[in-house]
Amino acid sequence: MFLNSAKKLDIDLRIHTNLEYNRSFWGKKQDIHEPDFVLFWDKDLLLAKSLENMRIPVYNCSESIMNCDDKGRTFICLRDKHIKTPKTIVAPMTYDNIGYNDIVSIGKMVRESGITYPLIVKESQGSFGEQVYLINDEMSLEKKIAEISPKPFVVQEFIANSLGRDIRLQVVGDRVVASMLRISENDFRANITAGGKMQAYDPDEEARKLAVAACKATGCLFAGVDLLFAEEGYTVCEVNSNAHFKNLYDCTGVDVSLLILEEILRRIGK
Repeated sequence: MFLNSAKKLDIDLRIHTNLEYNRSFWGKKQDIHEPDFVLFWDKDLLLAKSLENMRIPVYNCSESIMNCDDKGRTFICLRDKHIKTPKTIVAPMTYDNIGYNDIVSIGKMVRESGITYPLIVKESQGSFGEQVYLINDEMSLEKKIAEISPKPFVVQEFIANSLGRDIRLQVVGDRVVASMLRISENDFRANITAGGKMQAYDPDEEARKLAVAACKATGCLFAGVDLLFAEEGYTVCEVNSNAHFKNLYDCTGVDVSLLILEEILRRIGK
C-alpha cells in the first residue's frame, strides 16, 4: 500500500530491511542510498536512533516508537499530559532470580491504588491484543505475575463499560482520518485478530480530540489510538506507532498510507 501511494505522489520509495541498514554502518554505506526521509515500519530502536544521528528524518521517530511499544512508558506519557487513561500501576523492575516478595507486593499495590477486581494485566510489550489478561482475584493475579515475571508489565483498571468493544482511531498529523468500532461477542478484547468484528464509526469531537492529544503526547506523527468507553466519555487504552491499517482500509475505504506519506512530505518541505 505504501509503495502504491508513493507512486501516486512521485516518491521513489524503496524497501530496505534492518539487516541491510545495519550492514551499511560497517563499511558498506555505499550500498544504501541516502534518503530524504525514512518511513520506519519497524521497532528496531537502535537502528532508528542511528539513522536520526545521521540527520535523516525518521517517521515515526525512535522515541515515539519506544513510548508506544512499552505500555508503562505510554501510561507515563499520557499521565504527564493529563490525558484520561485507566488507573494504572507500572510494576517495579525485577530479575528472574529475585521476582516479587512481601516487601514488593503487587497485590498490596493494587489494594492501595483503589483498583478493584476484575482488573487487567498487560505485558509491556505485546501486539494484536495478545499478552493482555483479565484477572478476577488476587490469587489469579499472583499466579499470572509468577508466569510472566520478570517481564515488565502493568496492572490496569478494567473498564467494564467497554467490555468487548473499543474504537480504533487513526491519527495523521493533527487530525483523525479514519476510525472504526470493534466489537467482540466472546472476548473482553475487541481486537480483530482475537475474533472481533468491525464497522465504520464516526467519532464525536471529544473522541477526536482525545486521540490527537494521545498521539502528540507520545511524540508520534501518526498513530492508531484505541479508546475505551468509560462511564463518562472515553479513556485511552493504547497508542500504536506502527498500527496496521489494512483492516481499517477494508472497513472504511480510507487509504492511510497515502495520508501518512502526504503528511511526511509536508513535514520535510518537499
